[in-house]
Amino acid sequence: MDDTIDKIAWIHLDDGKILSTRSRGKTVYYLPGGKREPGETDLDTLIREIDEELSIAIVPTTASHVGTYRAQAHGHADGIIVQMTCYTAEHHGVPTPSGEIEEVTWLTYADRDRVSPVDQIIFDHLHQTGHLH
Repeated sequence: MDDTIDKIAWIHLDDGKILSTRSRGKTVYYLPGGKREPGETDLDTLIREIDEELSIAIVPTTASHVGTYRAQAHGHADGIIVQMTCYTAEHHGVPTPSGEIEEVTWLTYADRDRVSPVDQIIFDHLHQTGHLH
């Protein structure tokens, strides 16, 4: 049995802040994105999930791989790992909460303790490289 949750996430930075989302009924923030469906490429998943969660269109030709990060999955049994493959990409539209998303917000490195474990690793990387303030 595979104990890894395969997820794709969109990293959208602006002026040292990162766009983050909170699902209905949750207290922890996550980078926008989600799980791959059978047969989907990373780009397919990114486009579908960001449209579902934020009602915006990712520009496929601008997608760029930032990194792939692994950590204990938040809210799952010990040993269940989430693997988050992250991309930046330009978009059309204004990010608006949709579907299960209740809140869209801009976070800084000071908000690190408010995000999931894998997002904390991503926050650390972006902070160390000077992208997240």
